[in-house]
Amino acid sequence: MLRQIIIDTDPGLDDAIAILLAIAAVELEVLGITAVAGNLPLAQTERNARRACELAGRRDIPVFAGCARPLMRPLTTAGAIHAETDRERLLLPEPTMPLQEQHGVDFLIETLRSAASGTIAVCALGPLTNIAVALAKAPEIAARIGELVVMGGACCELGNVTPAAEFNVYVDPHAAALVIDSGIPITMVPLDATHQLLSTPARVAALRALGNRCGPAVADLLDAFERNRLTRSGTRAQALHDPAVIAYLLDAALYQGRDVNVAVETQSPLTMGMTIVDWWGVTGRKPNLRFMNAVDAEGFYELLTEKLARLP
Repeated sequence: MLRQIIIDTDPGLDDAIAILLAIAAVELEVLGITAVAGNLPLAQTERNARRACELAGRRDIPVFAGCARPLMRPLTTAGAIHAETDRERLLLPEPTMPLQEQHGVDFLIETLRSAASGTIAVCALGPLTNIAVALAKAPEIAARIGELVVMGGACCELGNVTPAAEFNVYVDPHAAALVIDSGIPITMVPLDATHQLLSTPARVAALRALGNRCGPAVADLLDAFERNRLTRSGTRAQALHDPAVIAYLLDAALYQGRDVNVAVETQSPLTMGMTIVDWWGVTGRKPNLRFMNAVDAEGFYELLTEKLARLP
């Protein structure tokens, strides 16, 4: 039986790769994609989600626009990193598929309400605004989500947008705090894991050699991702983040972690959006999610390459 998923995302170059991986996986059924403001403003993230579906030949997957701003803070974006073009050449095709009229939050609520409890996994690749608003409007859906897999947060890796905070949590820390404390079964794939997923030249070359249109397109996306991040020092700039969520659903054995308590800082200007991970259980607070801190990088890229080979 296929595992049904909803992708909540803010494409973004690596988000687009995550969408392609999910579409390529015959083990998964993508029920819909809900866009949220984050890496780019909402008008661009919903368009980029449709562009990824277009590239994969899956115009049938419905894409919905969700929340255009965080719950309580101005929107912070990462447009300098998630550029859409490469020397004036589009990396993804223009969408011909329509944007759905329904709001993304309402799609989340309606879909989860109508499904058998525990049958749908939600993949959160961006700020958690849409999911937080859905929980505020319909708290009962928390008990219906089989698993929420979040790309976000950090422990020992600290921050990638401030010294303390990872980008997705920093953009809407209030939403992250609400979702993490919701009681939903959550797996967090943080920077501690994704910084191990380096897109080396050999790994990019393997994708470029696939011989379909999607493999070379993903290689181009990775090349653009790295060029846009040249201001970042060290090998961390080569890391691939959001596809790690989809890979976890496909092969959880690639990852290692433990059940811990995570709290989100929402008060301090210096540490806003920081995820405080009680790795050693010193606070006595009950674990509220599973936190992954290690990943088999070679296995991840083998999985990514194998699945993407199935696309047009």
